[in-house]
Amino acid sequence: MNRLTNENIRIAEELTKNIMNDYHARGMAVRIIDHTGTTQYEKFFGVRNEETGEPVDENTIFGVASVTKSFTTLCIMKMAEDGILSLDDPVCQYLPYFLNKNQKTVMISHLLSHAGGFFPLPRILVEPVADSIGLKEGEEGDLAYNERLAEEGGRLVEERLDSLTEENGLNGVPGEYCSYCNDGFGLLSEIIRLRGDQNSFAEYLNEHILKPLGMTRSFCDFMRGAEDDNAAVLYREEDGKWIADRDYHDNAFVLNGGGALKSTLNDLTKYLAMYLNEGKGIDGTRIVSEYTVREMAKPRMPFCRNEYYGYGLYTKKLDQMQIVEHGGSLPGVSSHIAWTLDNDCAVIVLCNTSDVPVTPVSDAFLKAYHGSDPSYVREEFKEYPWTEQIISEACGEYSSGEGTNVAITTDSDNNLKLTCDGKEKEFLTITPYTGIVRGKYSDTDVELIRNEKKGLFAIRYGSRLIPKKK
Repeated sequence: MNRLTNENIRIAEELTKNIMNDYHARGMAVRIIDHTGTTQYEKFFGVRNEETGEPVDENTIFGVASVTKSFTTLCIMKMAEDGILSLDDPVCQYLPYFLNKNQKTVMISHLLSHAGGFFPLPRILVEPVADSIGLKEGEEGDLAYNERLAEEGGRLVEERLDSLTEENGLNGVPGEYCSYCNDGFGLLSEIIRLRGDQNSFAEYLNEHILKPLGMTRSFCDFMRGAEDDNAAVLYREEDGKWIADRDYHDNAFVLNGGGALKSTLNDLTKYLAMYLNEGKGIDGTRIVSEYTVREMAKPRMPFCRNEYYGYGLYTKKLDQMQIVEHGGSLPGVSSHIAWTLDNDCAVIVLCNTSDVPVTPVSDAFLKAYHGSDPSYVREEFKEYPWTEQIISEACGEYSSGEGTNVAITTDSDNNLKLTCDGKEKEFLTITPYTGIVRGKYSDTDVELIRNEKKGLFAIRYGSRLIPKKK
């Protein structure tokens, strides 16, 4: 039910403007819809191109980054409905270079929930792999559709994951921990390419999801975004300097299922309406069954105090509503989608600037639509001091393959300190093994990961497990 008022809209918009100002966001689009796809609220902030002053509109192309994972999941679930595969099948049954030689069986369902047992790893990027096999995009066509690139990327990712062992690179047995891992969704897109009825993941997605939903301005192509007059310029900060370009290759993973999609507010409206209608498009076209949508949104793997990962989607409670959502981040991309059947609405937030916290924007508009105060209120926690033994175990350095470096130390008075990438954070311990890094608009959960055999071997920092340096 739409309970928007002038006052709660004002508060939500003020929060959005403050976040944009604090993070130097250039442009943002926000829309609330109901299950019919009808726009209940819409606002465009800033510009798609700072140099020309061109505004954002409903057809502006943005990168959506990891929101792509929900699309990849939808493809896998459709293939399961069609009898091509089962979610309980071993991944090695479908991939030539992943032999599953060093761990218990990794199933497709494990990859869908980031539970394959893998720590975050450095990205294997499109351009270096293309260069290594002599591919030039201008001559070969868009690399999103290139079979040679997918084969080589698949081999590299599969062999890397298959080489990991309990002693070196695995965080546990499959299904034990949820740890966000782009490689796993890369493998899923390779399964789609190899066992689907199209020559590439991008083509399967287009034929089975995008076209049936009428999402005509959504694609995995790399060149199309750079060539479209109404594509957002991408803004990112590097070494204290702002860079603006339309380089949709930047930091792009070689396998497209983890984050290659680009889309628009209008197209994502059709996508979110499909979820609100439990598998049917606005025109009544059924994409997947009600059962499939419910399975995707089912809470499966806990990874924070109040959040779970399902299949390609997060779930959480917000203002008495069960929210299903996913976000995305790449250079020049901060994106978020969310919906709830408890109030028949979905929110889309698209931004053309890196590292902007768009989840609080989504939350604010979800609460406003529900008739609640959308102000960001910092959650209160009671401190639970860690024991000297736990402090001793926890102190050290933790390094992620994606580049995140966390250090837990103590000062001369034995007070705990936590730094992330060299910046000291406000840190509060709240249970015998967990803590919170406080932020202006959101908090990050920290959990000590330990067992009898290995002791304290990692921390959970947000959605990732980060191993402790030896």
